[in-house]
Parts: sequence; C-alpha cells; structure tokens
Amino acid sequence: MGRRSDHSREELRALILETGETLMAETGFSDFSAREVAKRIGYTIGTIHNLFGNVDGLVTAINTATFALWADTLEARLAAAGSDRIAALVEAYFAFARANPRRWSAIYEHRSAAVSPEQAETRGRLTGIVVAEVAAALRKAPDEAVGTLARSLVATVHGHCTFEASGSWAAMGQRDVEAAALARVRESIAAAGKD
Repeated sequence: MGRRSDHSREELRALILETGETLMAETGFSDFSAREVAKRIGYTIGTIHNLFGNVDGLVTAINTATFALWADTLEARLAAAGSDRIAALVEAYFAFARANPRRWSAIYEHRSAAVSPEQAETRGRLTGIVVAEVAAALRKAPDEAVGTLARSLVATVHGHCTFEASGSWAAMGQRDVEAAALARVRESIAAAGKD
C-alpha cells in the first residue's frame, strides 16, 4: 500500500485523475468505482476523498478532462478541415463518441451539483467552439440566439449519435446516421440564415 509521502499532493491528484480516466474508459459510469481507482494506485479510498471531496468530485473531474480532450480533438479536426467546417463538426462529434464511447457516455450519465468555475470554463470551451463555427456559418456575431441554435444543433447530433450507439438507428431500418445528422444541422442553419 502506498504512503502519502510517496507523491506530492499535485502528483497524487494527477495520478488519481489519470487512473480514473483509464478506468472510466474501461468500465463506463455505471461500473465505475473509486475503490478500484484507489486499489490501482495503491492508496486508500480516503486519499481520493481528501483530494476530490468524494466520488462525485472525482467523476466530475474525469468528465471535465473528457470535455478538454473532446475540445482538443474538435480543434484538431477543424484545423485540418477544408471549407466545410460544419461537416467537420458533425464528423468530429461522431468520431469522438465512437473512439471514447464510455467516457462520452459518462458525461451524460453523471449529474454533478458542484462544478468549479475552472471546470465550467473547461467544459464550456467545447460549446464555445461550436457556437463560433455556427456563427461563422451564419455570418453573424456569436450572440444569445446563435448560442441557443448551436446548443440545439449539438442536441440534434447527440440524439443521432445516441441512437447509433444504442443500436436504435439500425433497428429502425435506417442507414448512415452521420449523414442524417448533418442534413438536419444544415437544414437548421439554412433556416436560421433566412431570419
């Protein structure tokens, strides 16, 4: 069993978070266990509670790290995108969910009452990217209406992606869920552009 003196507080926090991210990717939210994280790093569950407050705090930190990874992935996709940046956004959403299904799902399965301002900023980066791209597609400044539209478009893509992940899309006899999601996004942006 490890001792507190084996790692600084910052090192221990990073170790717990990294191990938690790995476990979340393996098990998903429903089978996630802070005790398993503690076991894997050779510390007690009390150490996790001391650093993260409780299991909810650890899962919130893991999900915040997932948001950061997702935003990085989205920015990389956009950097390599051609002129059709809206298609790149939709493709990147599906690609991230497919590559990280359990971590992606954990974001939506976990409800945290306490998100720090720093965590909120990290999480908001992803939405900010989408809002900026939707505003650019509309040739408008990012304002409240554009933000609402962008969030609605994320919900549309998310719904399609969730149906794909659950097998519901295929069960309805549908194909090419990503193309359908992109078509709905394009229709919404076109309609908003007429206002």
